Amino acid sequence: MIEIQSRRDQTIALFGLGASGLATTRALVASGAKVFAWDDCQGQRTAAQNDSIQVSDLYARDFNDLAALVLAPGISLTHKPHAIVQKAQAADCPIIGDIELLIEACPTTQFIGITGTNGKSTTTALIGHMLNTAGIESQIGGNLGPPALGFETPAKDEIIVLELSSYQLDLTQKATFDIAVFLNISPDHLDRHGNMDGYINAKRQIFRNRVNTAEPQIAIIGVDDKNGRSLYKELSQRAGWKAIAITMSGTLDDGFYASNGMLYEANAGNTKAICDLSHANSLPGSHNWQNAAAAAAVGHALKIGSENIASAITSYPGLPHRMENLGSTHGVTFINDSKATNGEAAARALACYDDIFWIAGGRAKDDGLAVIKPFLPNIRHAFLIGEAGPKFETELDDAVPVTQCGDLETATKEAYRAASESGPVKATVLLSPACASFDQWKNFELRGEAFKSFVSDLSEGEE
Repeated sequence: MIEIQSRRDQTIALFGLGASGLATTRALVASGAKVFAWDDCQGQRTAAQNDSIQVSDLYARDFNDLAALVLAPGISLTHKPHAIVQKAQAADCPIIGDIELLIEACPTTQFIGITGTNGKSTTTALIGHMLNTAGIESQIGGNLGPPALGFETPAKDEIIVLELSSYQLDLTQKATFDIAVFLNISPDHLDRHGNMDGYINAKRQIFRNRVNTAEPQIAIIGVDDKNGRSLYKELSQRAGWKAIAITMSGTLDDGFYASNGMLYEANAGNTKAICDLSHANSLPGSHNWQNAAAAAAVGHALKIGSENIASAITSYPGLPHRMENLGSTHGVTFINDSKATNGEAAARALACYDDIFWIAGGRAKDDGLAVIKPFLPNIRHAFLIGEAGPKFETELDDAVPVTQCGDLETATKEAYRAASESGPVKATVLLSPACASFDQWKNFELRGEAFKSFVSDLSEGEE
């Protein structure tokens, strides 16, 4: 557990008692702070009390004597702010998150932050794997794995690698990063941020300048979209930063790029091959080339040799629910891509396979299915679930056959039946929902685990 000595003897309110809120409360109390914690959900309050955490109704509390309000990342802050947020703002009470507290608590620790609409979990895990294989002590977490204040106190020279959502970055006021990775950005979470400008502004917090630093901060920026190119140009000219470009869709004179399945480093027009990405079995598809390029750029910034970088990329074991191959039954391969919670992520998966029996749907986001249109020829049949089912059928507009299944279990059975009877040699049942899970599942992990269970039941039924 991280202790936050700078908050000793302070009185702090905390709103949101999920995993990050519980970890933050424990850390603050252990640091000598007085914490008033609350959650709108009675179940969460009960769980906190069972964990010996004292709860206190923040709606009835005066915020004028509080040092800060620590907000869970899922609580609306800037667009349609929650009532507790409005109360804190009226009292000029600072509003922060657990990432802010973590970096405040570890002023001598080197932090690597990774953000982007898609690919940040894979890139974070890949960087952690690279550091491990290079013998560099590190911890990874944040939006992936343990909450920020659930880390062990970092040792000297240990590196902390953080996956950072727009929600988490929105809650930073002073947090800075030694290496900041910005992969890509496309419409997502617009209900939280109001519009694309609000979403981009939240993500941009990863590039906050550090005060009085001898070494430049490193900005690694994907330039495959216009916002990334604009950010790269800005950071290239900003004092205190060294900007490194990465791309999966072209070549560079300086930076890291993937072309025709090879990963390259370019320096003043001189190009060196790093590795053959076809050997990276857990990084399928060209979209993962961007993740590999980002990891290579981080490794280079940390002075890890190219051979070690290549070895880490090709030996990376992958993450659950991200293009996770569940194996084959009677010639039908099952892919669990439950993490694909928007259209852009689903498009990346659809680009990787032919003869796809696609399971999609859930709670739709604002981006819809327009981005998947180039990959419609890869889809043999779509099996739709959840709230978005009817909307997605309308968007597909008879371009592919559609079956409305309602729930994931039915869709899994129907997709397998159709794939088994279709005749293609390499039929793939792909769960890549292009939607959030919240209409039927608490999170994408539970949705993915359910899919695994349903696939396992199919396999056992065939024995």
